[in-house]
Amino acid sequence: MAVFMALLLGVQLISAQEKTEKSGYIFTDEIRLTTTPVKNQYRSGTCWSYSGVAFLESELLNQGKGEYDLSEAFVIRQTYLEKAIQYVRWHGNVNFGPGGAGHDVLKIIEKYGIVPEEVFSGLVIGEDLFVHGEMDEVLNSYVEAVVKNKNRKLSPVWLEGFQGLLDTYLGPFPETFTFKGKQYTPKSFAEELGINTSKYTEIGSFLHHPFYEPFILEIPDNWRHHKIHNVKLDEMMAVIDFSLEKGHTLSWAADVSEKGFSWKNGVALIPDEVKPDLAGTEKERWEALTKEEREKMLYAFTEPVKEKVITQEVRQAAFDNYTTTDDHLMEIIGRAKDQNGTTFYIVKNSWGTDGHIYEGFFYASESFIRCKTIYLLVNKDVIPDQIRQMLKL
Repeated sequence: MAVFMALLLGVQLISAQEKTEKSGYIFTDEIRLTTTPVKNQYRSGTCWSYSGVAFLESELLNQGKGEYDLSEAFVIRQTYLEKAIQYVRWHGNVNFGPGGAGHDVLKIIEKYGIVPEEVFSGLVIGEDLFVHGEMDEVLNSYVEAVVKNKNRKLSPVWLEGFQGLLDTYLGPFPETFTFKGKQYTPKSFAEELGINTSKYTEIGSFLHHPFYEPFILEIPDNWRHHKIHNVKLDEMMAVIDFSLEKGHTLSWAADVSEKGFSWKNGVALIPDEVKPDLAGTEKERWEALTKEEREKMLYAFTEPVKEKVITQEVRQAAFDNYTTTDDHLMEIIGRAKDQNGTTFYIVKNSWGTDGHIYEGFFYASESFIRCKTIYLLVNKDVIPDQIRQMLKL
């Protein structure tokens, strides 16, 4: 009897182990492009710089120019400078803060150039990673004081004072530097790398503007009032697929504040609604769900679930009612399938790798991409010809 019980227990343990091993998402990568290592923006709102720089580092890899670690801090410093100038010229009636957009990286490189990370790390306050809370508050207070001053005119040194703060918190502008035995300026280094900012454009998909025409994207971090190109939703997805198939990554602006995004589990989903939204408190809504519905919500990240069908109208409604906002930028670097054949896209994040299930990457479902994409920064050369012609690129 004891032997039988031992055997039975062993079978149960094996069965439980097999169930555990088979549960959860199992991804098979179809395309996974080579990228530079995952970085960590840490306690800073500078994902846009990390995303744009990662995208350009991937472009350099794609062009056979080797692996470069470019300076996000250099881009952040000069962007803050540009923001301050605009904020004062607009009498404070424009967004000012740590946020930004993919095109900001291109604009800074076009105007100022770029430098390697080892030349300008931005780590001058004694931290190993970015901790920008104090800096952001100080810079914001400074430009507000400049605009609100009671002198009725600006002093000739306000910008010099602002640059002094940038020097203190991030470091002085590197006029010249030596890299691998050769002397450069930021502009000459960008030219040496062959970064052609005119090769790139941004694409979105919205109903409140005509398709195939450029428009100013109405998001707070578009402080430059930059125009992007508008295509239909299926065409936006075609741009992603075609770019990946041609060996190019994309910088991806999206909303990750959704309940369907789980960094811990490394997946981003739009689960199909299990019940209409109910009035009352969260507790009342939760208690109104059946046991099966509760389990579906709890295990949505560990077992494949049915996802919502995302149409152009569904996507637009999420943007219009503020449930899709521009809160994070990353890099799309590949495509995969789960065990049910559902398409997912592989995303490189900028939150480090420590203890993460996919070492700094995650898998976003096609539904999530269709619904939560704000815009894409893409190489014009890998936009499908028909779409490119319609956009007159």
